[in-house]
Amino acid sequence: MLTIAVTGATGAQGGAAARAALAAGHRVRALTRRPGTPAATALHDLGAEVRAADFDDPASLDTALAGADALFAVTTPFSTGTGSDTGTEIRQGTALVDAAARARLGHVVLTSAAHADRGTGIPHYESKRAVEQHLRASGLPWTVIAPAAFMDNYASGWTLDGLRTGVFAWPMPAGRPLTLIPATDIGAFAALVLGRRDDFAGHRIDIASDALTPAQIAAALGTALGRPVTHRQVPLAEVRTHSADLAAMFAYFTDHGLDVDVTGLRRAYPEVGWHTFADWAHGRDWAALLGR
Repeated sequence: MLTIAVTGATGAQGGAAARAALAAGHRVRALTRRPGTPAATALHDLGAEVRAADFDDPASLDTALAGADALFAVTTPFSTGTGSDTGTEIRQGTALVDAAARARLGHVVLTSAAHADRGTGIPHYESKRAVEQHLRASGLPWTVIAPAAFMDNYASGWTLDGLRTGVFAWPMPAGRPLTLIPATDIGAFAALVLGRRDDFAGHRIDIASDALTPAQIAAALGTALGRPVTHRQVPLAEVRTHSADLAAMFAYFTDHGLDVDVTGLRRAYPEVGWHTFADWAHGRDWAALLGR
């Protein structure tokens, strides 16, 4: 049994990792800036120890990490409410790694993004790459898990806006494959890695559980909703008016793809219980999400 600190514990990836680690029998410290939120309370009810911690408060990180065996680290450039803030992600990720080094943790598992180590030119991939590089240089035992595109994003934002009218609006050509993964599988893989440090330390692993084209995603969403859904390619210029960062990401997905060895991962780590996109879509409460 390990004592695992989890940052971003009230978010999608951190919450999934915390739940998976608890299910595996580990002690979990759920680190959050807002210990009183419903998400934090839910983790407490599952057996996690909820602690207040702030990336911009080194003393709070030192207190939260003291005596822990390992850390699941989540960083994001999208936490300030002002779009992509890559400088904040690098600053906070660096502070977290430095705190882990001061605490002399036995293992840090950092969640990044598939292909972020390839010089993509996508701003929030480059900030994750910088945090990865700082972790590698820290002297700590480390593993980087790098998820593909999040399935969970297909149940929010402009996707829901389009689905209300039977349209899957997505900024990619209908036939261009994209690798995908739900937060649940990220958490399950993280728990596996945390429990097997000797097998994974020093490795960087891109992870995904399915690969579909936008046309296939539209069809799967239509099956889950019980009515036809058609794909419409959103122009990148339209995306760029909202976020140059996301426009760069979708341009990369279209021009280069986001290849991850889904078959190999399923074969090597069946205990993760990988979900297909159809599995994920059928597990959503679409009526509630769509307000119907």
